[in-house]
Amino acid sequence: MTKVLVIDDEPSILRALRINLTARNYEVSTASDGASGLAAVSRDRPDVLILDLGLPDMDGTEVIHGVRGWTSTPIIVLSVWGQEHQKVAALDAGADDYVTKPFGMDELLARLRAAVRRAAPAPDEPVVTTPDFTVDLGAKRVTRGLDGDIRLTPTEWQLLEVLVRNHGRLVTQRQLLQEVWGPAYESESNYLRVYVAQLRRKLEPEPSRPRYLLTEPGMGYRFQA
Repeated sequence: MTKVLVIDDEPSILRALRINLTARNYEVSTASDGASGLAAVSRDRPDVLILDLGLPDMDGTEVIHGVRGWTSTPIIVLSVWGQEHQKVAALDAGADDYVTKPFGMDELLARLRAAVRRAAPAPDEPVVTTPDFTVDLGAKRVTRGLDGDIRLTPTEWQLLEVLVRNHGRLVTQRQLLQEVWGPAYESESNYLRVYVAQLRRKLEPEPSRPRYLLTEPGMGYRFQA
């Protein structure tokens, strides 16, 4: 049984999530502030954490930093409309995904299942196959059916590799810029627009309507196979 810890100061949210998650065979524990939430993470060792960014005693990113100091437990953050900068800060701090309030339970459950799947042990250097192309991380190759190799520049490959290794997870613009170009380029978002457009032209069946290299406006990008 998957153990879920919910940290939120709204009793109605805690109650709704406890009822819905328990009904779907999750083991649920709750906390109403950051301090008790951190204690519960240490005590209960949950498989996944659902965390509200607006807590009464500390910022949600502080909780993320506290959790990430010793565990890689998946973290899904909850935020309200208009908190884009807080979402970015949470993702940069180590959160795995986010859901905006008010949210649909089906969406949250889908994100929860995806976070648990991604946390499962995976073989080193996996091969990711889509209906249109295959990415072999070990061989550093992208192929398409009978057409063979798709030629990528070193920078295009580095960008694709970061996204594929975070399959299904939102990767912020800042993280991508730091990992591909270095810390000095973390504000150069135009680099990302150019190179993502190039990757889409090479990989997407319809570059203007991408199905694999998805944009999260104002946030970053997500690879979805």
